[in-house]
Parts: sequence; C-alpha cells; structure tokens
Amino acid sequence: MIKYLGRDENGIRKVVLNLFLTGDKFTTGEVYDFLDKGNFEVSYRGVSAMVGLMNTRLGILSINVTGDHNVYSLKESYKNIVGSVLENY
Repeated sequence: MIKYLGRDENGIRKVVLNLFLTGDKFTTGEVYDFLDKGNFEVSYRGVSAMVGLMNTRLGILSINVTGDHNVYSLKESYKNIVGSVLENY
C-alpha cells in the first residue's frame, strides 16, 4: 500500500482511501462524484479502474455485486492498517 500511495502524484488515492475509511459503502459513481466535487480532474472510467485495482491488487475492499452497481467498502480487517498507513504517509 505504501508503494501504491508513493505513485499517487495528485493525492487522489489517499483521498479515496480516506473516504473508504469512513466505513461507508460506495459505488463507483459515488466515488467519482465525491472526487469531482473535490476539484480532482478525473474520468468515471479512471475512478472505476482505481477502485477496481484497490479491490483486486491490494485486496482491501469488499465488493457487493448483487444490485445494478458494484458496491465497495473497506474490509473491516484492514481498517486499522489503512488508517495507520494514511496517518504516517
């Protein structure tokens, strides 16, 4: 995760991880809207790819695919680790 954040040129990954750290569940669209309101220049596809990567490569997100949209949340077992990394990064 530290290497992943190290390649974060504009701070967007840290913002998204902090969003998931709130404990809520989010669709890709909700994450996109949050970033768009935060003045990040992002595309929906870029956000989708970033969230998907957090899910598949980092393995820190859980996904619910039962509805029309994938709903992501931070796995409970990773909350302390993610919080600690973000606090010290």
